[in-house]
Amino acid sequence: MDATPRLNFDAELVLAALDVRLLLLDVDGVLTPGDLLYGAHGEELKRFSTIDGHGLKLLLHAGVEPVIVSGRDSAALRARIAELGLRHSILGSGAKLPAVQALLGRLQLGWEQVAVIGDDWPDLPLIARAAFSAAPPSAHPEVLARVRHITRAPAGLGAVRELCDLLLTARGAYARLLQDALDGKPHTPPPADPIHGTLAEPGAVQPSAR
Repeated sequence: MDATPRLNFDAELVLAALDVRLLLLDVDGVLTPGDLLYGAHGEELKRFSTIDGHGLKLLLHAGVEPVIVSGRDSAALRARIAELGLRHSILGSGAKLPAVQALLGRLQLGWEQVAVIGDDWPDLPLIARAAFSAAPPSAHPEVLARVRHITRAPAGLGAVRELCDLLLTARGAYARLLQDALDGKPHTPPPADPIHGTLAEPGAVQPSAR
């Protein structure tokens, strides 16, 4: 079976993402289309994309740690984080930068190893510092003017997967994972994180930013 990748990215984008070990992700307007949905009893509902979710699982498998960074907190979001097996998240605070800086300190990582995808002003401090930055096409103009890559796919419908594929390509893992998929091999994250072994338990939620 032909395992030649059909997906290609500009060489400059791939080179800019070579050292990325951590991906920071906003939620509303990035992992979701940005709508806020509430149930009859006030519970917050969210719509997530399975294609985005699989991309995040592939990143974990390849040794890139996805981290949810959201000013909002909800049972629906926590359930999705646990389902994906993400080992770090920052929820419920509008001040993203201090919380992320603290996380980088714990993981002994620098901003030159960080990618970020966001859509609005609270994400700008992260975008300004990260080695690689992206936004969906529906992001605020001030964000679009400052990121390195604007995804072709829309928010909540593949924008995150597009960035995941780019990071997998930069890490040299895309073709191997594609071959595994064609061979029917499952992609399960390693039992221990390769980043210094200091991550929280799978599904754990760490307090702090949007």
